[in-house]
Amino acid sequence: MLLLFQTGSVFAQSKMDGVISDLIGTPYVYTGTTTKGFDCSGFTMYVFNKLGVDIPHASRSQAQLGKKIAKADLIPGDLVFFNTTGKGISHVGIYVGEGKFAHSSSSKGVTISALSDSYYSKRYVTARRVMSPSTYEKYADEPSDEADGGGDE
Repeated sequence: MLLLFQTGSVFAQSKMDGVISDLIGTPYVYTGTTTKGFDCSGFTMYVFNKLGVDIPHASRSQAQLGKKIAKADLIPGDLVFFNTTGKGISHVGIYVGEGKFAHSSSSKGVTISALSDSYYSKRYVTARRVMSPSTYEKYADEPSDEADGGGDE
């Protein structure tokens, strides 16, 4: 199954997007870490491993990594965390731009959802940037015109 992200996505041309799009539709499997099936943190661990970044297989552990990022400052590749059980961080996904994130949902498998979806917006906890700027640049091939803020010399 091939699913293309919406045209104009800041993430559409990146290498990470290619890894994620190849996984769309992979079933949810509790504790899963392979293309036969993923749980949420197994999915994020797999994607980051494909990009040369090792992260642990547990959403709570992943939430301790890197640098805390405000929701307004999210960039593609940041991890986003949710409290879906009422007992703290229990779900993780990868921000892909335009207010959306990729994750392994227990009901849909690997999919793309909006942070603004009522279910996720009520359960959002935090975000972490675990890739260094150089790793992000290596895997996020953003067109240079998007970086043109007009205030540069």
